[in-house]
Amino acid sequence: MNIYDTANKLAYELKTSEEYTNYKKLKEEVKNNLELKEKLENFEKARYELQIATIQGNKQDEQKAQDMQNLYLELIQNETMKKYFEAELKFNVILADVNKLIGEAVQDILK
Repeated sequence: MNIYDTANKLAYELKTSEEYTNYKKLKEEVKNNLELKEKLENFEKARYELQIATIQGNKQDEQKAQDMQNLYLELIQNETMKKYFEAELKFNVILADVNKLIGEAVQDILK
């Protein structure tokens, strides 16, 4: 089996995994609920801005961090959103694990 066959098999396995299909289903549910969609977009924007500030070494705005935390706490009061965040986390863990495995396999030439 060549590397492209293996990569295609991995892509298929990811796309048919329970974690992927569950996350995709919940993402559609949120997308179809305008109120949840807007709140999630606001949360993701705030999260992104804080991540960028951290990466750039800027001091985090404590009020923005608190606002983001409050929005998250509000979102997870909704059962769909709670499940959405859990599904997002589970799928992201799989992606991180796969990336780590690939990175470890070639780390000797990346140094």
